[in-house]
Amino acid sequence: MTFFNTDRCQQFSQQIIEWYQQQGRKDLPWQQDKTAYRVWVSEIMLQQTQVSTVIGYYEKFMARFPSVEALAAGEQDEVLHLWTGLGYYARARNLHKSAQLIVEQYQGVFPTEIEALIALPGIGRSTAGAILSLSAGQRHPILDGNVKRVLARLLALPEWPGKAAVEKQLWLMADKLTPTQGVAQYNQAMMDMGATLCTRSRPNCAECPVKALCAAEKTGSPSDFPVSKPKKTIPTRRVFLLLLRKGNEVFLQQRPPVGLWGGLWGFPEAADQQTLEEQLAMFGISAEQRQTLPAFRHTFSHFHLEITPLLLSLTDTQGITHCMESTPTLWYNLAQPATVGLAAPTQKLLKQLASQETL
Repeated sequence: MTFFNTDRCQQFSQQIIEWYQQQGRKDLPWQQDKTAYRVWVSEIMLQQTQVSTVIGYYEKFMARFPSVEALAAGEQDEVLHLWTGLGYYARARNLHKSAQLIVEQYQGVFPTEIEALIALPGIGRSTAGAILSLSAGQRHPILDGNVKRVLARLLALPEWPGKAAVEKQLWLMADKLTPTQGVAQYNQAMMDMGATLCTRSRPNCAECPVKALCAAEKTGSPSDFPVSKPKKTIPTRRVFLLLLRKGNEVFLQQRPPVGLWGGLWGFPEAADQQTLEEQLAMFGISAEQRQTLPAFRHTFSHFHLEITPLLLSLTDTQGITHCMESTPTLWYNLAQPATVGLAAPTQKLLKQLASQETL
C-alpha cells in the first residue's frame, strides 16, 4: 500500500473514471431516475447475483413496489413471491423490514447518514456506501465482491480476502483510492470493472485502464488472485418432501420466519425414514398412494441437500389440514398459482406437477 501515494491514488481513480465514461454501463434499469430507494433495491438484489439475472426481477419488483412506502405496505408473501428464484431469501425479508422501519422512523425519507443506514436490517457498510454515493454523491468507499477482487489483484494480496485482517487492509485501500469528486462514477466504475474486465476467471487485462498499476498483472498470473478460500468438505443433508396432491391442488405449509427458506411456502418434509413413516401414518396415507420420484440435489453455500420427493395422491384432504392446524397452510392451485414465495426446489416440483412432466 505504501506504493500508492497520493499521486498514484489520484492517477488510479482518474483512469478508472475515464474508463467508465467511455466504456462503463449507464443504461441499467436502476441507473435511470436514480433515487436512494431504487439504488438500494438494486444493490440488495445484486448481492451474489449477476446483473443479467437481476434485471428482470428488478423491473417486476419496481413495477409492483415503486416506492419505499409501497414496499412497506406490501405483504411479505408477495415480496417473497417476487423474489422467488433469486435465492438468499433473507435479503428479501430484510428489505421488507427495512422499508417498514424507514416509513415508521423516517417518514419514508431515506436516511442520509451512513450509520443510520447500516443500522437497518440487511444493510452493511458497503451497501450503505453504495446507496449514498450513487444516489447522493456522498464520498464513501465500497467493498462488494467485485471491488474486493479488483483491489486484491491491484495489491497482489497473498492471503484470502475473507480473513478479517486482509479485509481491513482492503477497506483502508478502498478509502484511500476513493476520490472526493466524481465518487458516484468512480464507485460504479469499480463495480463495472470487476463485473466486465477484472472477472473471476480469465480477466481481460489487455483492456484494463489501470494494468500499469496492478501488481497481479505484473506477476503474469493475475487469475491466481484473489487467493481462494481454504476448501472445506461440504456436508450433505437428506430430506424427503411430501407432495400431497388432490386433483389440481397441492398442499403447502409456510416455513418459520427465520432459518432455511424462512417465510417461504413448501412441502411437508421428513429428515429420515422413520420420521417419514410416522408422518405418512399420521396423514393416513397407504402404500398404494405413494410414488417415489427421482431424487435430486440442491446446493447451498454451506451444504448439499439431497431431496427425495414423494408424490402422494389423495382422495380426501380433511385429515391433512387437521394435522397441520398449528402451521399456516394452503392448497396451492396448479392452474391458478398463489402469489407466495417459493424456494427453487418447490417451484421446480410444482411446475413439473402442473405440466405432468416426469420428475
